[in-house]
Amino acid sequence: MSGMKEFDSLIKPPLAPPGFLFPIVWTILYTLMGYSSYLIYESNDYHSECCLKIYTLNLFVNFLWSPIFFGLNLRLFGLIWIIILVIIVVYMILCFYKVNKKAAYLQIPYLTWCLFATYLNLLYYLLNR
Repeated sequence: MSGMKEFDSLIKPPLAPPGFLFPIVWTILYTLMGYSSYLIYESNDYHSECCLKIYTLNLFVNFLWSPIFFGLNLRLFGLIWIIILVIIVVYMILCFYKVNKKAAYLQIPYLTWCLFATYLNLLYYLLNR
């Protein structure tokens, strides 16, 4: 068993949302994230280049979580990875705040979802060891 087949057989944590919700949420989050990064890109602030590098790192770390968690079925490593992602997102928001407060606030739903995903990852790990 591998990937989504194995995932479907796992004990689900309380508050686990239905699968159809994920593409809706991620579409909204990526729209907010994209607009937020655009605001940083368009600013004339000297911090913007550094902020966009952190944003790119965030996207890279975010992208790798799914193959780690679903593809490799590494729940504990996925938990560690998503905690690293949350730290990067917090740092990115603080960086964005220096350049454009609106851009920083637009990242709050993403941080909230990442924290919720951390909860889910933790419970999937604990309930399915």
